[in-house]
Amino acid sequence: MNSLDIAYVRKQFPGLADDYVFMDNAGGSLVLQGVAERVADYLLNSSVQLGASYPPSVAAGERVMQARRSVMQLINAAHPDEVIMGGSTTHLLQILCRAIAPSIAPGDEIIVTNCDHEANIGPWVRLCEDRGATLRVWQVDPDSLELELDDLQALLGDKTRYVAVTHASNILGSINPVAEIARRVHAVGAQLCVDAVAYAPHRLVDVQASGADFYVYSFYKTFGPHFAVLWGRRDLLLEFPSLNHFFIGQDVVPYKLQPGNVNYELSFGCIGISDYLLDIGDRLGVQGSERERMQAAFDAFEIQEDALAERLLGFLRQRPRVRVIGKTGVQARVPTISFVVEGVRSEAVVLKVDEQRIGIRFGDFYARRLIEALGLAPLGGVVRVSLAHYNTLEEIDRLITALDQAITELR
Repeated sequence: MNSLDIAYVRKQFPGLADDYVFMDNAGGSLVLQGVAERVADYLLNSSVQLGASYPPSVAAGERVMQARRSVMQLINAAHPDEVIMGGSTTHLLQILCRAIAPSIAPGDEIIVTNCDHEANIGPWVRLCEDRGATLRVWQVDPDSLELELDDLQALLGDKTRYVAVTHASNILGSINPVAEIARRVHAVGAQLCVDAVAYAPHRLVDVQASGADFYVYSFYKTFGPHFAVLWGRRDLLLEFPSLNHFFIGQDVVPYKLQPGNVNYELSFGCIGISDYLLDIGDRLGVQGSERERMQAAFDAFEIQEDALAERLLGFLRQRPRVRVIGKTGVQARVPTISFVVEGVRSEAVVLKVDEQRIGIRFGDFYARRLIEALGLAPLGGVVRVSLAHYNTLEEIDRLITALDQAITELR
């Protein structure tokens, strides 16, 4: 297999045209040229309402269906009806919990973690409050900084109805073993909801292999438009009530869980993500199915990202006064790297780096419960460097120089 052509990759992202370095990709990746072109194409050439009998409306409707089928393939869903599109992961998880609510009763138990983005905690907390269910919290082990499976096992029981967990932490960077989590959750008759926002930019999503019952992430973190997808097993989705107009029946999925209509142009733009992955797979010289070519693209991305992450982690491991929050090596993690500097507020480090035209970030990143549990709130949260496959070793070296200077000046 050929190696990843970084020069070609970077040409696909117009935002990389100047010398600014973007290492805040977990907050939102750069957007592919092909995605933007598809959004513009739809707006300029399909700007009619769907559902009419005249040919332009029929053609526009087929384009939106094409987008759903493309996402179905991208995430390896079994049926297009399992693909629910919406404005954001936060919104889709609130929709999911609203649909689940009538089935929850006092005495039921729901498990959340203390390390997820609040999008996959808050709706479940409110669901428990509204329906009188019991909330249990699976907490990160303070020593290993991992979600330990034994701790989950102690929380699971015959009253457990749902477990909500992140596939990869947007602070710790660690990848959680969701297939094993799913096996344990299903063993007690419960269901699993996985937030993959921090995972999907770095690994090819396979909802069926994940073992999850519901799986959600945002396309604007994966080189696409500000849009998101919620997948659910079709048999489970059919059990939910309709949240749409009263005449939209319970069997009309996914429309019953998409109040109003989806954003047509952003849906169509998402096809550009798959276009890109297939193009990279072809350029790597991979023969095979479309999923195999996509997998090859992500395999190449992982090699590139591991090299970038190890270069940065190597610096952070040896720098006095610096503590990495999470794994200090590249195994079983994504290249979302958080750290703190002893005695220095994280904001001060980032503002120094800003001066070098390098975009990183500080804060809690909506994982506030984790930041508070780890005692990092007094520092204003962590400094976070979140990399993507289009970043380069030269950019990492530029960041290391900036960080070294900033930490020295802030002692």
